[in-house]
Amino acid sequence: MKRLFAEEDVQRQVRRLARKISRDFAGREVLLVGILKGAFIFLADLSRRLAFPVKMDFVRLASYGAGRSSSGKVRITKDLETFLQGKDVLIVDDIIDTGVTLKYLVRRLKARRPRSLKSVVLLDKPSRRKVRFQPDYVGFTIEDQFVVGYGLDFNEEYRNLPGIYVLK
Repeated sequence: MKRLFAEEDVQRQVRRLARKISRDFAGREVLLVGILKGAFIFLADLSRRLAFPVKMDFVRLASYGAGRSSSGKVRITKDLETFLQGKDVLIVDDIIDTGVTLKYLVRRLKARRPRSLKSVVLLDKPSRRKVRFQPDYVGFTIEDQFVVGYGLDFNEEYRNLPGIYVLK
């Protein structure tokens, strides 16, 4: 493995994102929707740095299985428990590559009529996009590499690494 971003780099980006999101949502209560399992560490760190009240819920979407590339088919394995109508919602995800999963989730959540719906990702791989989708907030833009750490895994391993690493 080769280190792509040290823990300090990741935390610096989390703080930057939190400042920008806090300005944009000032004075409002926001529901953070974390996409399990990968986003749980990012959501925890980000939520503690936001300057407004938050509530949290989680959705689990599967499109990878045990491989290194997306199957292209999204399955919901855990849906939200929170009623979204009239709420400000921020989807929190670890990484976007093809865009299929996030676009699918945004479409599903918009149908529940939130007051606002935005998305934040720690990592963006725009070269892998298969659908048109741009997150509202992005931590790092990266090349087409398979990355692990800080919640990102390969076969459920490496999530606990504090930085982000390229898996060779």
